[in-house]
Amino acid sequence: MCLKAAMENAHHTLQSAKAKFNDHLDAVKLAAKEFNVDTKYVDLVIRFIGASDLAKVHVIGTINPCFRARLDDKVSYTSSVKPNTISPVWDETWIVKTVPSTATLSVVVREVETKSLVDDDVGVFQTTVTAGVKEVEIVGKRLGRNRGTFWLNIESSPSAHNSRSLPYLFDGPIHYSRHDSPTMGVLTNLRDTRLYSTWKIYIKGIPHLFGDTVQRWNHDYKAAQAIFKGPTSIAVRSGIMASHHMLYARTASNGFGVITSADDVFELLQGGSRRSSGDGNSAFENRIKPAVYTYVIAEEDESFRFSETGAAFFVDFASKHALHSNCAESVVYSGEFHPRPEGGWENFSDYTDDSSVRWELVIDNNSGTYSPNPDLLAKVAQLLELNFTGINVVALAQDDPELKKSVDACREYALTKRGVKTTELEPHATEGEETLLDRVSVALKEA
Repeated sequence: MCLKAAMENAHHTLQSAKAKFNDHLDAVKLAAKEFNVDTKYVDLVIRFIGASDLAKVHVIGTINPCFRARLDDKVSYTSSVKPNTISPVWDETWIVKTVPSTATLSVVVREVETKSLVDDDVGVFQTTVTAGVKEVEIVGKRLGRNRGTFWLNIESSPSAHNSRSLPYLFDGPIHYSRHDSPTMGVLTNLRDTRLYSTWKIYIKGIPHLFGDTVQRWNHDYKAAQAIFKGPTSIAVRSGIMASHHMLYARTASNGFGVITSADDVFELLQGGSRRSSGDGNSAFENRIKPAVYTYVIAEEDESFRFSETGAAFFVDFASKHALHSNCAESVVYSGEFHPRPEGGWENFSDYTDDSSVRWELVIDNNSGTYSPNPDLLAKVAQLLELNFTGINVVALAQDDPELKKSVDACREYALTKRGVKTTELEPHATEGEETLLDRVSVALKEA
């Protein structure tokens, strides 16, 4: 009983210390506001090193941990997933400019499960943004018990920007994740694996270029009306949002990386492998694929999300852009894009090595769901050029004849030179193939 009492007393002392710490932060912020104290702003380079001895959420097996960090609930960072470990090493960097020196860094460590619609929280912690190496205890949300230890390093320097106008500015690195649809299985044996993938790239510069300007859903578009308006729209949205979560879920099978140049972007656009052998397409696996992509620039996390327009998981969904946006009523921008060699696909030959060609990214505003303003296409081009160093962006409006010519040439090359099937240009499920909506419907019933 004495040992139990001592443990309970130690636990109470720890919780009291944490409460005082949080109360102190709140008091500092309140005093600064009440007495009109000029808040100092800093530029932060946060290096998330890793964690150790993470508590298992389930008794059996190990865990696939990741984390999400927030600065004052204004800007967030989501990490990669480390498979089968309780002592993950991330070594990932997050740069944020013009942050109040009184800001709080909050981190939630999670375990991800491939087949679940909901991730499990391992624990949480909070810390200040003062410079230095930090070793922080991770605690459980409910009982406040130790759930492991987290290490990070923070570099801080006085902010040179106009802090009052654009605080909490994400400034890199530009990291991405590739997500494969959970329906990619044995029945996809004749199709390019890219038709089951989405990409998400976290980008910088949106506040500078777009400010508060967003593109709201198109009230004149019938498919958008079914999603956002009317008594049945709630059910429609719930299905799309569950599908989005499953499609963009962070899992141990995701691909993760950092983009430093245009070459890294075009590497993402290289052809994928096919599940069958002997179909003659393996030679193009590491070459830029002639394909059209559907994209949104999301407002909620300032990310560039895209997939091939013919992606198989779009089957059963009236709006591709709504699936990518998670049914957001507004986005920064949306449309389609495709890569092309300078001079167009109609003047290209596979005898020419990709590395000897100057590549372009043709981007447009072809989105019925959000019908974005074509006058902002120049800013979209600027945004991509800011994030993807050295990229050449060609912005063409949806009704520009040059766009149709370029898209047609891209698709014609895919069909005649790369062995792409006509059914792969638009969403299509092969006979007996499970669709994403099928998988979501089962998961919702089991939940």
